[in-house]
Amino acid sequence: MCGILAVFGCIDNSQAKRSRIIELSRRLRHRGPDWSGLHCHGDCYLAHQRLAIVDPTSGDQPLYNEDKTVVVTVNGEIYNHKQLREQLKNHQFRTGSDCEVIAHLYEEHGEEFVDMLDGMFSFVLLDTRDKSFIAARDAIGVTPLYMGWGLDGSIWFASEMKALSDDCERFISFPPGHIYSSKQGGLRRWYNPPWYSEQIPSNPYDPLVLRKAFEKAVVKRLMTDVPFGVLLSGGLDSSLVAAVASRYLADSEAACQWGSQLHSFCIGLEGSPDLKAAREVADYLGTRHHEFHFTVQEGIDALEEVIYHIETYDVTTIRASTPMFLMSRKIKSLGVKMVISGEGSDEIFGGYLYFHKAPNKEQFHQETCRKIKALHLYDCLRANKSTSAWGVEARVPFLDKEFINTAMSIDPEWKMVRPDLGRIEKWILRNAFDDDKQPYLPKHILYRQKEQFSDGVGYSWIDGLRDHANKQVTDAMLANSSFVYPENTPTTKEAYYYRTIFEKFFPKNAARATVPGGPSVACSTAKAVEWDAAWSKNPDPSGRAALGVHAAAYEEAVDTKPANPVNGPLQ
Repeated sequence: MCGILAVFGCIDNSQAKRSRIIELSRRLRHRGPDWSGLHCHGDCYLAHQRLAIVDPTSGDQPLYNEDKTVVVTVNGEIYNHKQLREQLKNHQFRTGSDCEVIAHLYEEHGEEFVDMLDGMFSFVLLDTRDKSFIAARDAIGVTPLYMGWGLDGSIWFASEMKALSDDCERFISFPPGHIYSSKQGGLRRWYNPPWYSEQIPSNPYDPLVLRKAFEKAVVKRLMTDVPFGVLLSGGLDSSLVAAVASRYLADSEAACQWGSQLHSFCIGLEGSPDLKAAREVADYLGTRHHEFHFTVQEGIDALEEVIYHIETYDVTTIRASTPMFLMSRKIKSLGVKMVISGEGSDEIFGGYLYFHKAPNKEQFHQETCRKIKALHLYDCLRANKSTSAWGVEARVPFLDKEFINTAMSIDPEWKMVRPDLGRIEKWILRNAFDDDKQPYLPKHILYRQKEQFSDGVGYSWIDGLRDHANKQVTDAMLANSSFVYPENTPTTKEAYYYRTIFEKFFPKNAARATVPGGPSVACSTAKAVEWDAAWSKNPDPSGRAALGVHAAAYEEAVDTKPANPVNGPLQ
């Protein structure tokens, strides 16, 4: 991951303004500690903080076309850059960077090239010939991007909110799958897959097609010139990522540089479910496994720093980001700069335990669509910012464009939880990799019940967070929360505590508006809370809140204010 900052239309283009841009860009240096770059053209600035993953020696940014009339600053990875270069043989490339194709594709196709990119990316491009510019974000929002407006009429873009919040009057989270064009004067959606309309698909389930699509998504993410590994919790998703990466690593270019033994990483409290399961998977696959431990107190001590980096007050996101943040620091200390992770599977396949209660395939499918569309506010945000805080890049093969299209075209009847047919959550994914001749994983791992990351690192982690928040927030504070925080009012002491930390770093209305709100249980959207009347009495985003579904479900509903059953914003 890298950090980008771009500003267009500044009234002040003095040396002082340049210094201010450099100062703000420096706030993103954790994302890209390897090099800094700045291009200034009149009242336009494009800044970059680089994390060098592909072509570390020559790929510094901003990047240019042949005569430097087109300038681009990019955060991301373009996995099909070699194929795109083949289509651009009449262009001269200055570097081996995968992102340089963007400048040349713009020359060749104008603004209508974004859908040609296969990867995760946020970029801003300036055409100095007419001072027009575009900004775009990848299909699902794996990489973060914010857009803001200054009082002087300037338009800002940044990888993280902290780089523009002080200097913009208003700012928003840039919508995934969109492009902003200065020529057309607004945002438009470039990503228009069939599933986006939420119409119910009817393709039959073919396990081999699904398996091959996922293997392809993992293999393309082995593109790297630096040491890498996989995040392995021992659950289904991360275990499949590790299994596929381990199986195909020896044949990849990365193996020539870094060897054919895959590194895997896991974190948890002593004795947590994830540590035990991850160790078993690592032994089975033969990875070089690194197991990290943390205490509840260490997690609590890191909360302020975590919230500063992830830029949200969402309860579930903070719970899960903290161990991931701590793990990323350990990973970076080992010299690793890129990891492959399992985010996105639960949204695509209805893996959260509340999907057990989906009344029919239509509502099941519509909920998966809603979850994918909101990923940039939750799991993508967590995976990207928790790792980028320490200069580590996270890649997510389940959110591959081609794989999503394959998985979301299957008749959702196949995704439904059907105990009468022996189908648990994500059965179609489990079944696709259930190969007796060349097994990917042990059967009991392949069919392990879903654990949310914040639960799997150890149940006492969430309990410890609640206890700490209860000591920090009084009953009177919570009783008056609707007056102090009228937007997205926190209704638990834990949510209130996180909100106070967030507001300390990001006090503007625009900042709090980047975090959506609404009732949620076990990571559901507000709509899915309606599936079970009992859930309104137990509004907690932990997987254990799926009463009657999770094997370790809470014995009693959690006490909250009855007026508005919310424990953190909409998932």
